[in-house]
Amino acid sequence: MLNLLSNFTVSDLMENIRIKQAQNLINKASERNNQSIQYKEPKNGTINVENFESLFKDIIHAEEFIYSSLPSHNLSQKEAKFFTNYLLSARENIDSILSDFKVIEKEKDKFDICLLSSKTLFITTKNNFKKSLKKLGVDTQRIIVASVPLKIEDIKEINPKIPEPALKGIEKKIEHIHNDIKRKIASLTPEKIIILAEDDLNGQLLGQRAEEEYNAFTCLNNNLKELSETELINILTN
Repeated sequence: MLNLLSNFTVSDLMENIRIKQAQNLINKASERNNQSIQYKEPKNGTINVENFESLFKDIIHAEEFIYSSLPSHNLSQKEAKFFTNYLLSARENIDSILSDFKVIEKEKDKFDICLLSSKTLFITTKNNFKKSLKKLGVDTQRIIVASVPLKIEDIKEINPKIPEPALKGIEKKIEHIHNDIKRKIASLTPEKIIILAEDDLNGQLLGQRAEEEYNAFTCLNNNLKELSETELINILTN
């Protein structure tokens, strides 16, 4: 176990910091029922063997710290993190098994999407997708609809037959979109910019340009109208 801990690299540390930041934001956005747990008479049920085995593996891993920390049993912060994570994982499996037998009710999380997305700027391609995000709880001030690509050359790639006079009007739209993005970045100071678009040439080119110019993250999905809360949470926390 001590050898394992000594192999904990700087990159591991940075990755853990990133994960911790995401976890902290999720925890703030999650409203839990704080009432004390009420234990009920068990009902008939089926033992989840996978959870049961995971529970004991976690306990065994945690037990190793009892021997590695002899004689004082003091743990460093790094060691304490591993130790308590094993215990938390074990507790989660215990709660899951107890809930299978109706001894306790499994606690559900209610996420505040508005808070979870409070450091994000969304760029999408259609007003319908903006409505989907709004319905899930995203602040509309954090959503930009880019109805045209971010480069005039991309218009020609999407529609090679487009007449030249039409390009002048589209060029103005592109300029307005860039100005809107820059204004939002200045006023909202987002930590992340996410492109939500369909997986077609338009969406691909929008994502490519936004990655190049604004260091954006691209998520292409052909069912954005039906985007679920779980899918959005995964997008926001990955």
